Amino acid sequence: MIELEHRHYRISEVGDLVQSGEPLRLSAELAECIRKGRAFLEDYIERAEQPIYGINTGFGSLCDTEISRDDLNTLQRNLVMSHACGTGALVPSGIVRHMMVLKVLGLSKGNSGVRLETVTQLIELYNRDIIPVVYEQGSLGASGDLAPLAHLSLPLLGMGEVYYKGDRCSAAHALNLEQIAPIELGAKEGLALLNGTQFMAAYATVILHGLERWVDQGEQVAALSFDAFEGRINAFDDAVHVLRPHTGQRDTARIMREILSDSEWIKQPKQHVQDPYSFRCIPQVHGTSKDSIEYVRSVVETEINSVTDNPTLIPDEDKIISAGNFHGQPLALALDFLCIAMAELASISERRVYKLISGQRGLPAYLVADPGLNSGMMIAQYSAASIVSQNKQLCTPSSVDTIDSSNGQEDHVSMGANGATKAYRVFENYQRVVAIELLNAAQAADFRTGKSSSELERLRSEYREHVTFMESDEVIHLKIEASVLFLKNR
Repeated sequence: MIELEHRHYRISEVGDLVQSGEPLRLSAELAECIRKGRAFLEDYIERAEQPIYGINTGFGSLCDTEISRDDLNTLQRNLVMSHACGTGALVPSGIVRHMMVLKVLGLSKGNSGVRLETVTQLIELYNRDIIPVVYEQGSLGASGDLAPLAHLSLPLLGMGEVYYKGDRCSAAHALNLEQIAPIELGAKEGLALLNGTQFMAAYATVILHGLERWVDQGEQVAALSFDAFEGRINAFDDAVHVLRPHTGQRDTARIMREILSDSEWIKQPKQHVQDPYSFRCIPQVHGTSKDSIEYVRSVVETEINSVTDNPTLIPDEDKIISAGNFHGQPLALALDFLCIAMAELASISERRVYKLISGQRGLPAYLVADPGLNSGMMIAQYSAASIVSQNKQLCTPSSVDTIDSSNGQEDHVSMGANGATKAYRVFENYQRVVAIELLNAAQAADFRTGKSSSELERLRSEYREHVTFMESDEVIHLKIEASVLFLKNR
């Protein structure tokens, strides 16, 4: 069992925690934070002489409608039900798990006023593998991710749908089988559950955690393409990159030098004096994307360790403040930036594929024997180009849009939720383009005599256990899918 603590969590820690499948529990310190926050809220309500937004008032443009004390629990239940307006594609269950963990972390800081029972119920669902069904569409990314978080919260009340033991069923059915009683929400609890940026943040966390491995693999694949294309290593000399010392650029140049250090092909004399940009500028292009990803990582890491619901309790100052920490602008801009960074990695990868199949530098056209009778890798490059083109469309920023909602009370929204879902698609597209590059790089390398570096020969050997050399035309879809699977499972 993993104990959640009162500390700063890194993206990799959250990702590893969810992927481990281990059950969770709150530390004594976090439990005490929640109790103190709830006790403060209840005392504040007793003392308050003025309405408190979302606690004894309506929501959004109904903020001036005061609610009687007898109806406070009904108010919160109605909020969750009425805001469950999600639609469209289903959010992958792995991302929903991240949403659950991030919501627990946010509520556990003592600034949300929820009861300990509510947080432990959410943990209990997570631990029993009762995962809410959540939909991609519905959030404006500004009053928090209201619709997705409403669907996340419905099962706490015995409502909505869940994934349970591999099936999709009603939450009431799953809770009944696990002998878990639905909870009744107290004052502010529905609002605390629905306000927040955990939908956007979960997508960002999953993508960034995956990129930790995929960017490294992408550079290894790029090195294999470079060596198979008889690239000139001098473009990676640190003497050049120290004169323009961007962190990612120098790092990528160093990685390329290290991967290729003992390659026989690198040491061979070359007929050409320089390489195309897609090879020569690997440090500049990959490195810039890496620097951009690190910036996004810093934004997202701040967000997942923040309090993003509203109103916010400040017990030490005896305040409850209605403000705007639920506004997704930090994530919205960062996610649009992340889309561009990933799309550029895919774009330059496709360009290397194009060069490998071009029939240059002693390689056969389309990387197949007897081209003409065989089309070889011709259409694999088309597929990569199609994906790269789609990425360009997906890189249209979501964050520049806003549409009034709640009768004009919520008059500027981030649209970060749309940025999150398209960023996830760009991430998946990037993986497929890298897999297509590996398919072509390995095919090109197999036409060479001698050996590449020890690291790249290991990669090629492992890869050939799953994807064989193409002697003549085959159904390449199967090879692409096998390539994706190989990289995902490494």
